[in-house]
Amino acid sequence: MGEGIEKLKQRLPLLDYLRQHHWTARRVGNRSEFVGLCPLHSETRPSFYVNARKNLFYCHGCGQGGDLIRLVELSQRLSFRQSLAYLQQQSALADPAAVLEETAAFYQRQLQCHPEALRYLERRGVHDPALIQELQIGYAPGGSLRGHLTAQGYPFDLQRRLGLVNPQGCDTFYRRVVFPCRQNGRLVNLYGRSIVASALPHRFLPGSKGGLYAWEQIRRGPEVILVEGLFDYAVLRQAGFHHISCALGTHLNTGQFRQLCDGPRTVYLTFDVDANGSGQQASRWLAHRLWAQGITTRRVLLPQGHDPNSFFVQGGDARQFHSLLEAARP
Repeated sequence: MGEGIEKLKQRLPLLDYLRQHHWTARRVGNRSEFVGLCPLHSETRPSFYVNARKNLFYCHGCGQGGDLIRLVELSQRLSFRQSLAYLQQQSALADPAAVLEETAAFYQRQLQCHPEALRYLERRGVHDPALIQELQIGYAPGGSLRGHLTAQGYPFDLQRRLGLVNPQGCDTFYRRVVFPCRQNGRLVNLYGRSIVASALPHRFLPGSKGGLYAWEQIRRGPEVILVEGLFDYAVLRQAGFHHISCALGTHLNTGQFRQLCDGPRTVYLTFDVDANGSGQQASRWLAHRLWAQGITTRRVLLPQGHDPNSFFVQGGDARQFHSLLEAARP
């Protein structure tokens, strides 16, 4: 329990909790000390001190002191266990992104424990341990996320609301390789790809999928290779290409389209060459829209039936892909 309590206090620092409850203070002494009116008794002269670095408080007026849990016990008139439950709910509701971060970290740890997931990545051509670590790729074996998040203080209702588990408590990403999707450094969604035959091989959590994948790293570059899927992105990064982003599908949302148009650049549209032509149709339509905004586009034509992922898995290399880029046409 001790480790869980410490994690709870890290997620919801004492000073942040007080400010959420409209406590005002001024800084005193060093940069981590604050003083204000005591929330535990009536006073007109500030005597309530908080050490933000140590996460502790002390009131010189009423003589009370302690940590966040002690403050909740005194202010809410709750028992120790009741205070823990109250703070766990407050912490979870305050920042759903924290739940996603904890989930992504949990799945990342699971990856190395499940050979079937590593074999799947190998079959998809993703085998560089450093890249897997950098992209924070994880694995959802199923059946264990609810218990883990509950132990970290995140209530079941919140897990359901975020779409991480179903009403029965089962993992949404059961037997899926999981990629975190970030926007401006903040985790906004998770993408799961089933490692077994599934009617729904691709899955996101409810809500927006966010912006273009890894856009912050390349947004100031003069060129970008835009691909459909995250495995396309991963094999290109592994092959040494760095000016890449992923649309997480063929249809860009408003924010993604705006990102591509936020400065002069050449966009290499590298969508799938499907048998039904849907990837290339989407590529032509996007090229037309970008051209109307003054963005230079080039459509990269892979061999029939291929996407970047299958191109590399079936023997393609960086030199051959460079040739495809050079042959790309408006």
